Amino acid sequence: MKAVLQRVSSASVTVDGQCVGKIEKGLVILLGVETGDCDSDSTYLAQKAVELRIFPDADNKMNLSLADAGGQALIVSQFTLIADWKKGRRPGFSRAARPEEGNRLYEHFIAAVRQQGIHVETGIFGADMDVALVNDGPVTLILETEPVKAS
Repeated sequence: MKAVLQRVSSASVTVDGQCVGKIEKGLVILLGVETGDCDSDSTYLAQKAVELRIFPDADNKMNLSLADAGGQALIVSQFTLIADWKKGRRPGFSRAARPEEGNRLYEHFIAAVRQQGIHVETGIFGADMDVALVNDGPVTLILETEPVKAS
């Protein structure tokens, strides 16, 4: 499982011309689910995303977590994070979880972030989305669980 965290001053996601999620200060979290990922991977990444100290304190040092900073999260599914791009010029997506399992773990991740007291807005799983954001810093991190080993 992979998550790209972008610290933002504002962000929104639009589907078919309609805004379906919008936040002010917080994190945009792009989430990719890989075949073999499980609930514990989702819980682990959700906890890390909320607890990482990447927001500025009064001295402008990155000492505050999302919760400490009173931030919100905009969580968007993005299977392309699981792309295999090492061969050729067209990325492959065979390692991405099947849609049913990807959606289940995406929803699990959202619930795990909400359980930590964070206001969450979302995109729509599987939809063609337009994501707009103002990256603050910029601060962008990539989090991942252990990749599944091919047999």
